Amino acid sequence: MNWWRVIAIWLLILAAESINGTIRRLWLVPVLGAHTSHQIGVLIASTLILFIAWLTARWLDARTFKAQLQVGVLWVVLMLAFEFGVGLAMGNSIQRMLAEYDLSQGGLMGLGFLVLLFAPAFGARITNTHRPRRGK
Repeated sequence: MNWWRVIAIWLLILAAESINGTIRRLWLVPVLGAHTSHQIGVLIASTLILFIAWLTARWLDARTFKAQLQVGVLWVVLMLAFEFGVGLAMGNSIQRMLAEYDLSQGGLMGLGFLVLLFAPAFGARITNTHRPRRGK
């Protein structure tokens, strides 16, 4: 597996997420409010992540579930560092950012990160680029 490809795909996901967030802030927030538009944004972002994972699975060439999970973990760590880094730079409090992960308050970011974690495995399964099981 080529780690430069892993980073390149993450950068593609980051770009898609940034565009998604900008569109959400410009068009959805004024109509639906911040909370509802953020929930919709997480669902759209999850769909984008899965789509990118599907498109890039063959190029990524992570053939085992272990390799796919390693990629997913790296993507999650990079995205968390980016999200919290940008959030803090914009003056958001840690408590405010963590509230976006609280399911009891309607925060769906944790679910979005679960999608990101397993997206490489999803892409490999859909494109049939995972290693076949023994005996089959």
